[in-house]
Order: sequence, then structure tokens, then C-alpha cells
Amino acid sequence: MKCDAVEVFFNNFAQKTKLKIILTLKDKPLSVSEISKQINEEQSKVSHNLKKLAQCNIVKAEQKGKQRIYSLNKETVLPLLQLVEKHVKGHCQGCKR
Repeated sequence: MKCDAVEVFFNNFAQKTKLKIILTLKDKPLSVSEISKQINEEQSKVSHNLKKLAQCNIVKAEQKGKQRIYSLNKETVLPLLQLVEKHVKGHCQGCKR
């Protein structure tokens, strides 16, 4: 495992907008405009961040007509988020969810 790749991976979760996108996609796949509305960010900023997340295979895009629908990588990212949630609930007292 290359150290740079690990850093890139965790930087995707450390950046606030990217984390908002990831957490928004946890419940269901969404289009760029839907994500943009839910996290209250400009569509161009969301698109830029989705591109970075897709490069690391954190999100996947599926073309549906003229829209691209984004979803989380269910094989690796979703279980990771569940583990983080378990850790936070058990070990991060005083933290708001």
C-alpha cells in the first residue's frame, strides 16, 4: 500500500464538502443537483468534489438519461462508514452527530 494513496483516501474524508457529500449519499444515490440542494453548496463545487471522490472510487456514477446518479462504493466505503459510526457512538462522548 502506497502511503500517498492512503493520504489521498483519508483527505477525501477530511475535507468538509467531500464528507458532506459522502454522508448524503449514505442513504441513497442522488444526482449532482440533488446533492447540491441537500448540502447547500454550488453545483459546480459539488461536481468538482464528486470527480475527486470518483477518482478514489469512493463514489460511483451511473448515467441515467442526461443525469449522472452518484452512489457510494457499497463494497468498501459503506462498511467503513458503519464502523466509524460505531466508533463515534462508543468512544466520542460529547460529539454531535
